Amino acid sequence: MSNAGHGLSKTLGSWQLWGIAVGLVISGEYFGWSYGWAQAGTMGFLITSLVIAVMYTAFIFSFTELTTSIPHAGGPFAYARRAFGPTGGFIAGFATLCEFVFAPPAIALAIGAYLNVQFPDISPKWVAVGAYVIFMGLNIAGVGIAAAFELFVTLLAIFELLVFMGVVAPGFSWANFTHAGWAGQDGFHLGAISGIFAAIPFAIWFFLAIEGAAMAAEEAKDPKRTIPVAYIAGILTLVVLAVGVMIFAGGAGDWNKLANINDPLPQAMKMIVGQSSGWLHMLVWLGLFGLIASFHGIIMGYSRQLFALGRAGYLPPVLATIHPRFKTPHLAILAGGVIGIAAIFSDNLIVIGGQPLTANIVTLSVFGAIVMYIISMLALFKLRKTEPALERPFRAPGYPIVPAIALVLACVSLVAMVYYNLLLAAIFAGFFAFGYGYFRLTSHHRDAAPADALLSAAVQAE
Repeated sequence: MSNAGHGLSKTLGSWQLWGIAVGLVISGEYFGWSYGWAQAGTMGFLITSLVIAVMYTAFIFSFTELTTSIPHAGGPFAYARRAFGPTGGFIAGFATLCEFVFAPPAIALAIGAYLNVQFPDISPKWVAVGAYVIFMGLNIAGVGIAAAFELFVTLLAIFELLVFMGVVAPGFSWANFTHAGWAGQDGFHLGAISGIFAAIPFAIWFFLAIEGAAMAAEEAKDPKRTIPVAYIAGILTLVVLAVGVMIFAGGAGDWNKLANINDPLPQAMKMIVGQSSGWLHMLVWLGLFGLIASFHGIIMGYSRQLFALGRAGYLPPVLATIHPRFKTPHLAILAGGVIGIAAIFSDNLIVIGGQPLTANIVTLSVFGAIVMYIISMLALFKLRKTEPALERPFRAPGYPIVPAIALVLACVSLVAMVYYNLLLAAIFAGFFAFGYGYFRLTSHHRDAAPADALLSAAVQAE
């Protein structure tokens, strides 16, 4: 690429990329998913979660081909731009921004609420703002430092999930898990089907944002080797943890008591070991690392997306500025933080569908993710056809069946999301229309952007 002055430092290895991939997601194992039980029951949600796990596994095995072939900080934006031109790049870039800019405020407020339980005099919103300041600073300080910290907190979060499963295992009962597990009944019935579809967003929360590691591809030492290892190990790690956590929590006691709360794991453990157990206190404190890992990792993800879109002229070019000392996209990091902090302070001021802002932006984040998955899989099929000579260090196994599975399941998920969230779907469409208007009015930025060979179909393998 002739991107002089716009290059990122290549410092990341397989373990660091794995830490980013898993860390981006791991807060989803701690909270959010149990709302799926309220929609579908434990057995219905188990079906939903397994289907979504299949979708994500097929997606990651296919997405890895794109990431290794086009190791670009824009991730999905770059793949769609190369496959479908400027408009395709806009669709993927907009969707990815929705996913990665909307998710952090909700996680930051969860961190604030978490600490507020321990220290009631502390304001959750100011804790959330403090989290932004700290972790934006850590990301600005350098990708090597940020990735090392991400790996550390991710390992702690995984350890804590394993501790949770080990502690509740002696009191686990399959009968507890299956009781009224089909949307209120012990056996399957047709009424459970709607709950299975309605629970899709909460199953997606188990895996949401794993694809964000693609946006660190430009900073990988050897993307052809390190990215496949990180992605495949990452999705397998998350599938095992998601299924394990869900089953052990549901079998600990009356799962209905866990279905509408933000802390299902401590409450499930309390059913087994009691209120005063040291294990419980350890879970409460170390569980914070799951939230921190995802929050920190998603800041890394949104900043690279804003950086790549600014560099390509889809957003103001100033966002592509690299810090002269730390070699990180510091203005992109700060820009995403401004949006997140504004959302935090608007939480109780903006109510949509009877829910506060942050409860809704999680769903908007999922809308962005699903749209991005769809266009990424379409890009894979298009590039296989139009650029057969493109170097593909990793090829999607089972092509075309595996990527087709990911594409079909993503389309089904999008239809279900729209059906059960009509108002938010309309708001998402409104954001999209506004973004498209900006895209059409700023072609001069793209014309003036530095040449980027990875976004052009001109480069073929020798």
